[in-house]
Amino acid sequence: MSEVFIRGGRVIDPSQGMDQTADIYVKDGVIEKIAPDLSVSCGNIVEAQGLVVIPGLVDMHVHLRDPGLTYKEDIFTGCDAAAAGGVTSVACMPNTKPVTDSPETLDYILTKAKTAHAKVYPIASITKGMKGEELNDFFALKKAGAVAVSDDGRPVESGGMMMLGLEHAYKAGLPVISHCEDLSIIDGGIINYGEISHRLKVRGMHRASEDSVTAREIALAHATGTRIHIAHVSTEGSVALIRDAKARGVMVTCETCPHYFMLTEQELLKRDADYRMNPPLRTEKDRVAVLDGILDGTIDCIVTDHAPHATEEKADFLTAPNGVVGLETSLAASMTALYQTGLVSLSRLVELMSLTPARILGIPAGTLKPGAAADIAIINPGLIWTVEPDKLHSKSHNTVFKGMEFTGKTVATLLNGKMVYEYKG
Repeated sequence: MSEVFIRGGRVIDPSQGMDQTADIYVKDGVIEKIAPDLSVSCGNIVEAQGLVVIPGLVDMHVHLRDPGLTYKEDIFTGCDAAAAGGVTSVACMPNTKPVTDSPETLDYILTKAKTAHAKVYPIASITKGMKGEELNDFFALKKAGAVAVSDDGRPVESGGMMMLGLEHAYKAGLPVISHCEDLSIIDGGIINYGEISHRLKVRGMHRASEDSVTAREIALAHATGTRIHIAHVSTEGSVALIRDAKARGVMVTCETCPHYFMLTEQELLKRDADYRMNPPLRTEKDRVAVLDGILDGTIDCIVTDHAPHATEEKADFLTAPNGVVGLETSLAASMTALYQTGLVSLSRLVELMSLTPARILGIPAGTLKPGAAADIAIINPGLIWTVEPDKLHSKSHNTVFKGMEFTGKTVATLLNGKMVYEYKG
């Protein structure tokens, strides 16, 4: 029998409406008791006075690059980065090599993940090979372990195909996650279309690309009575479309990433490809709109879109692939921008980063209720630290937050009651 006693922390768990000083007793990887001043005989004590104890975070949008692109990241290193950021559950996108579109690839991911330092929930592709031509067998993919479907990394270009995908996935009980991008509008753009793209004389990615497909997905979900989840929202227009759709009763949820409510296209003046991702950093007006969407509940989740690339791939500003890492910095960045500024409570932040994504995916996570797996993050909310890319646990170091100072840090992470990360200072 294994036991852990977490003593004296400020326990925040919105699934129970809890925000109080309490102890947590864990036995055999499961939360046994949670209450103030527990009387428990246990040799393995974790002192949490002055710290915040929360359910492990759930990042529902991660690229682990495994199988096929493991020089960028693999399941083990990606989950190490997750643990260092307080993330205990990750949902990995299907744009691997081969594409995650078969029970065999799902089995590879799930088998390898058994000994990783976070729980891995695979997302399968909507179409075979992510080619947009033929739907996958969603029932077979769900049976093999998929928790959602998406062609993330590229859109499903045909509205008819997406409509069929929504209907079939709904019958199979799988959420559909849409990468909202019109490739004909993007037309080779690499940063946001506007002032900065003109100044740098590079092709821009027009906001109409995101907004038009967001509108399409909302219309399709409404017409079919199905649900849609919009990935990585970055524009004022998309936020407004989703807000309106929710008011009309459309079953739409959405996510954004810390860089979209913290940074703008001005970063691209550095001509550093580490600030390039898809969708791109946009204008101050967009940044404020995304922030407002978080504050008024339009945006349901904060994710990372963790997308590792090797240093040599990011060396050339014009030819580098899009994507940034984020698993290790997402909580600290969000605490700094949202909690430390008084905009969002810690309880609301846990909802955005743990409880709600778990509910959208339908996975057993996001709670500290007795009987739940002891997937727990312990945070020092006052710890000030600087992001040093070379010290990140990911194989890749392409972070937009390099050199930035954050307040708040994960100091310990438990997975099934086992310590998988401990901050050494």
